[in-house]
Amino acid sequence: MKLQGKVALVTGASRGIGRATAVLFAKEGADVVVNYNTSDKQAEEVVTDIEKIGRKVIAVKCDVSQESDVKKMVEKTIREFGRIDILINNAGIVFDIPLFQKTVEQWKKTIETNLIGMFLCAKYVAPDMVKRKYGRIVNISSTNGIDTYDPTSIDYDASKAGVIMLTKALAQELAPYVIVNSIAPGWVDTDMNKDLPEDFIESEKKKIALRRLAKPEEIAKVALFLASDDATFVNGSVVVADGGYR
Repeated sequence: MKLQGKVALVTGASRGIGRATAVLFAKEGADVVVNYNTSDKQAEEVVTDIEKIGRKVIAVKCDVSQESDVKKMVEKTIREFGRIDILINNAGIVFDIPLFQKTVEQWKKTIETNLIGMFLCAKYVAPDMVKRKYGRIVNISSTNGIDTYDPTSIDYDASKAGVIMLTKALAQELAPYVIVNSIAPGWVDTDMNKDLPEDFIESEKKKIALRRLAKPEEIAKVALFLASDDATFVNGSVVVADGGYR
């Protein structure tokens, strides 16, 4: 097991990439904190799945865009588990709306959740990692933050580009004991994309060398690599997982 005895906090873990990551990490020996913000039912389903694996797990409701919430979540985690070895910054939102129909409130919510939320989680998790001279932080960005931007998701794209720069800054700030990396997934078959037009998704698949969307579990495996001792000399990097999108 690659994460035997570790404690992992996974944000946005009630569905999609977060859920797949939380379950995979448990299978690899980690105790897990399942962060969520809206669905108690989905979060409890993840908790049940992890309990069946035999790992210790708690669910913590927290809006990562709210500093007081994040502080309380981290404090509760340390009370329950004694430490946090791994932070998977995954929580995110998107508003697929034409560019000039977007509101300032939507822009703010996207940036606050997708970018500031990751900063806040790192801010409150990192000090204990530094003190213990061990930690892994993996930030989930997107190829939308690199070169597959779209006018209907420009606020999302901007936030994910910011995540990449945040990753690089954290990697320098927290070295040498805390390792920080990012994953930039392409299209993934998650709830976030379920309402997109079918013909649009089919046209996008044709641009992917593998001719399909990723499964959340495939991105979780990249997170596992970066969170494990297999990646001890990978720091400040962005791993693109897009199936060969062109």
